[in-house]
Amino acid sequence: MMRAFLKTEAGSTSVLLAATVVALLWANSPWGGTYESFWHTQAGLSFGAGEFSLDLRHWVNDGLMTIFFFVIGLEISYEVRLGQLRDRRLVAVPAVAALGGMLVPAAVFLAFNAGGPAAGGWAVPIATDTAFVLGLLAVVGARCPDPLRAFLLTLAIVDDVLAMMIIAIFYTAHLSLPALVVAGLLLAAIVTLRWLKIWRAPAYIVLGFALWLATLASGVHPTLVGIALGVLVFVYAPSDHKLLRAGEAVQQFTSEPSAGAAREAARSVQRAVSVNERLQLRLHPWSSYVIVPIFALANAGVRLDAETLREALTSPVSLGIALGLVLGKVAGISLGTWIPLRLNWGVLPGNLVWGQLLGGAAVSGIGFTVALFIVDLAFDDPAIAAQAKIGILAGSLLSALLGWIIFRLVWDRGGVCAPPEAEPEEELPELLAVPVGPGDHVRGPDDAAVTIVQYGDFECPYCGQLRGTLHDLLDRSPDVRLVFRHFPLRTMHPRAVAAALVAEAAADAGRFWEMHDILYDNQRYLTDEDLGHYAAELDVQPWKDVPRHRRRIAADEQSGHDSGVRGTPTLFVNGVRHQGALDAASIARAVEDARISP
Repeated sequence: MMRAFLKTEAGSTSVLLAATVVALLWANSPWGGTYESFWHTQAGLSFGAGEFSLDLRHWVNDGLMTIFFFVIGLEISYEVRLGQLRDRRLVAVPAVAALGGMLVPAAVFLAFNAGGPAAGGWAVPIATDTAFVLGLLAVVGARCPDPLRAFLLTLAIVDDVLAMMIIAIFYTAHLSLPALVVAGLLLAAIVTLRWLKIWRAPAYIVLGFALWLATLASGVHPTLVGIALGVLVFVYAPSDHKLLRAGEAVQQFTSEPSAGAAREAARSVQRAVSVNERLQLRLHPWSSYVIVPIFALANAGVRLDAETLREALTSPVSLGIALGLVLGKVAGISLGTWIPLRLNWGVLPGNLVWGQLLGGAAVSGIGFTVALFIVDLAFDDPAIAAQAKIGILAGSLLSALLGWIIFRLVWDRGGVCAPPEAEPEEELPELLAVPVGPGDHVRGPDDAAVTIVQYGDFECPYCGQLRGTLHDLLDRSPDVRLVFRHFPLRTMHPRAVAAALVAEAAADAGRFWEMHDILYDNQRYLTDEDLGHYAAELDVQPWKDVPRHRRRIAADEQSGHDSGVRGTPTLFVNGVRHQGALDAASIARAVEDARISP
């Protein structure tokens, strides 16, 4: 579920970015006047003498965005019942981090605008745009490990919930009690249908649309209906009974194929999966590739002429939002992460290190969709709204740049994966304890002047980055060879041992280095099924001699421990531990020093 979610959100980022660029180009073109006039075009429905009408921008912001928030509600419901939000210790840290990432940016904004006409926009810099964040992390690639994605996704979910609560509490201008009562009754009717286990889609669609209309008339923002309905959608893990029935139906179709058997098999398989998951599968592409880009097209257009930009540079609104997103998010999320860890309220997934968390905190300052959404609610003055949008664009761009720089710095300074307990106080050995022998995996000539021994882990992102550096070095240096030894970090990388076993199986077939490269090219996809596919590509039997391969991996690990290896990657150049950074220049200098050393 999470992999599919990440893939959809990351893939839609380019569409969202394109829509934003189109909106800006449109608003700043010679036909810029048509931008606002188009989105203020009235459209509606008439029923005899009655008429219901909104302009196009409100149809997008109040209508289509309800579906967007409905999808968020589905995701929240799933994660609370079956996903990451079930484990309180894993939720505690990102939840407090999300709270800090909202309070500090709001305080930064108010430091510039308290008491002024724009003070009501304090909530603009509080929200994180999940689509843009995950899209940027996809570009960052292996520098951002899966545990950090999981941490940021949990943070974003909590962020969305808190943002919706803030919108409901602070951005409801007026209330119509009769409409609010009707909305409450309709919501109660939907809850009753759910309690009675009546699963008729037309009934929910009609009641849901009526609830949206009543909420719109009540003064409460109707997108809250989306969150509420999404949370109410039933979610469950497939039961053994339903799985068995689905299996029997499929078996029946296989033995006696017919249209009726095919229909029954499809129904049985479908019923084994909860409605929540089926709706997510159907609606995520529409939400990510259609609704959110249309929202950006309708709201991101702002004039960027010299006068507007000059005003924005000195505007407390623009500065408060931009600095709130860039500095406030980093400070708030970092503090909100440190406090629960310090008080032992929870743990981090996968033993993340602070460099990764700071990069994640920085990119969380990309506040776009919900930020623009709140601008529409907070500001009636078009000039102030325009300054706010410029602040959002500037702050989001700077946050993306800052996050990219932090991730790059973590790599360039020689990032190493190491579990927290693997930081001994004793002085570590500098020499390789077990010399290179006939059983080692060697790439390069036997008579090489320089031998680099790498202790690595196939799931370690730093090892994945280093692979390209070492490959380039071997291509340029025919007198250098590389020896790979296994050092899987079992507490941090749960798939590392399985990947090492498959690599050893490939070694039996003389194809270790081919498998080595495949595994590093696919670090995020190392399930047993994935490993089986890679083995099939190389005509390797991955689980044929597991006990022997485990002994071989254990021998590599023991040699690493005896040599003082505590994290990955660790390099030895001609038997001496490499103490410098793990970038190309540092390793090349170490190789050159080894050539001239006796």
